[in-house]
Amino acid sequence: MAAASGSKVGPAIRRQAITLTESAAERLRQLLEQRQRPFLRLGVKARGCNGLSYTLNYADEKSKFDEVVEDKGVKILIDPKALMHVIGTKMDFVDDKLRSEFVFINPNSKGQCGCGESFMTTSSAEAAKRGRS
Repeated sequence: MAAASGSKVGPAIRRQAITLTESAAERLRQLLEQRQRPFLRLGVKARGCNGLSYTLNYADEKSKFDEVVEDKGVKILIDPKALMHVIGTKMDFVDDKLRSEFVFINPNSKGQCGCGESFMTTSSAEAAKRGRS
């Protein structure tokens, strides 16, 4: 028993809030360099058929409560209000004959509208139910 109580527990490994595919990282590096900005800010806002949509904006500095994620040489600031909706998300960039856009593969998404413009998470669905009660 003495040996077990004396052992140290290492720090918990924290999962990165968002990861980028190589395609997304390459496109983001191009955009940030073109605009001469150090950061991209990811957020969500209430909109669309399913309640939430992603927002991407250029940023010059980190706000007090922003989560900073650096992946493949790109620094992304995550708005604190968006964090619980995007944790674990993979961001990709698709460029083909039909479209050129960022795509979010979000394990928290519980539904999307038909056009893919908005999404819903468990948290946003519960909030919507409370609003209707």
